[in-house]
Order: sequence, then C-alpha cells, then structure tokens
Amino acid sequence: CFGVIADIQYADAEDGYDFGGCRRRYYRHSLNLLRAAVEAWATEKPPLAFVLQLGDSIDGLNARSGQSERALKQVLAALGRLPVPVYHAWGNHELYNFSRARLVHTGLNSRSCGAAAGPPSSDCQAYHFSPAAQFRVVVLDGYDLSTLGRDPGSPHYQESLRLLRKKNPNDNLNDPTGLKEPQFVEFNGGFSQAQLDWFNEVLKFSDENQEKVIVIGHLPIHPDASDRVCIAWNYEDALSVIHSHQCVVCFLAGHLHDGGYCLDSHGVHHLTLEGIIETPPESNAFGTIYVYKDKMILKGRGRVSDRVMHF
Repeated sequence: CFGVIADIQYADAEDGYDFGGCRRRYYRHSLNLLRAAVEAWATEKPPLAFVLQLGDSIDGLNARSGQSERALKQVLAALGRLPVPVYHAWGNHELYNFSRARLVHTGLNSRSCGAAAGPPSSDCQAYHFSPAAQFRVVVLDGYDLSTLGRDPGSPHYQESLRLLRKKNPNDNLNDPTGLKEPQFVEFNGGFSQAQLDWFNEVLKFSDENQEKVIVIGHLPIHPDASDRVCIAWNYEDALSVIHSHQCVVCFLAGHLHDGGYCLDSHGVHHLTLEGIIETPPESNAFGTIYVYKDKMILKGRGRVSDRVMHF
C-alpha cells in the first residue's frame, strides 16, 4: 500500500481565494493537514511502502514574500517524518517559486533518490521505480514543455512560448476565454516528444515483463477526470502512448482541486485527487491505496472518497 496527497500549496499567509475569487484557500492550515496525514499514515497496517506527492507542495505566494525556501523546508520536514520514501511530481506552483535548475538541488528531486533514470534530457523530471515484483510506478513531467521555471533565453522556453501563443491569442496567457483548446494556458504544460518516446519504451519493457503500471503526474490527462482547462496541453499524446500498451492500470494526478475520476475506453482508471489547499481545517484530503493482483482499493480521508479500481 502507498499514500497519495496533492496540492498542499502551503504558505505562511492568511486564508485567501482562487483566481476566480470564489474558492477559499487555507494557506497556513494546509501544513497542519499535511502533518495530520503523516500521523495517520504512520499507523497504517500493513505499513506504507512509499508516498506519492502529486505536485504543488508550496504556493506561489511564497515567491512574492521571499519565503520559498522556508516554506519548502517546512513541507519537506513534515514529509520527512515518514519512515518510507516520498516520491514527488513537479507542479506549476513549484515552478512559480524555483527555477527548474534550482529544483534539481532540493528534496523535490526524486531522481536523486534511487529512482530509475528518466528521459535523456537531465532537465526532464520524469522517472520510474519498481517497489514490488511486477509492479512499476512511472512519474511524468507535465511541465517538460512550459514557460514556467525556465530561462527565457533557452530553446525550451522559446519553443513552449511559440506553442502557447499559437494556441492562445489572449493578452493574458492564463486566460482560457474563447479558446478552442482551453488547456493551453500558462499554468499548464505538456510533454516533449523525447519524454513521450522514453515513456513508450518504459511501458514496452513493462508489457514484456508482465508488470502492472501506475502512472502519475501533476496534470490530469483525461478530460473526463478533469475540467476542460486543467489538463496537460498534449494530453492526447500521453493517452495514445498508454493505450498502445497493456500494462497501465491507473493514472494519478492533482492540479484540479475538486478532484475527478473516470474509467477510460481502454480500462485505465484516471483518478484526480482533491487538493489540500481548498480543504477546510476540520476536514482533510489524502488517501491510502492498497494494491492487489486484480484491483486497487483507495481508502480516502476527508474530501477523498473511497474507491475500488478493478483491472
């Protein structure tokens, strides 16, 4: 079994609201909810094998107040109380606070923690690991194509900006109004062809070795497990890779704080976890997933519902 949590978005700040001004965000209290999750996971029987942190561990507010390093230290300290590995995905809020070059040298770089190497580009934070026989976890980097966290003079930044401007003519690149493909906003990102090629090879290996695979990323990749905005730019490309193999049973994501779920046409479960940041202090939003040979059972806490996912 393993733990899952998403969108902690901690900041030492008073409660605020989302960009629309209508969803309350509990910045300071999110750290308390994380600590409560860690305490609950510590009592799990059987004990957890690992925890997946699905991105947006700290909020972009920290960058404006100069508290990025301090906030991340507090979140990592809370997670560090766990006696098992914590594997991280990078979200947009990590990239509001740090450059990709800086993130590599923080505790959010899970590629330095014994996980198998990702794509040829050392800049791509995708990796995989096998915590048990015939079971693999693949972590994708949904901001491999992105303007966030990159040097504006870099080819990666320029390529991403060209794609974004081609799809989004709005003055505000975070505004999806009028877009035919509303996911093309700056707070989302996408997968490079190099990452998709690498992903395909990993799944090919898992097919050949009769493994079951769970894929995770900050951004959802199925419209029925999200709204039309909060999905990866080229989500169809990632789905195409998954659907060309037999091994993937589930895709876990964050980003959409309301959460979501669907079972797609190829029998893959898409679970988008509710976000800690918009969870009231008296509740919580995390879960434990128990893996069996033919199913996974999610035991949710607070806003996260229980779910049985057969495969």
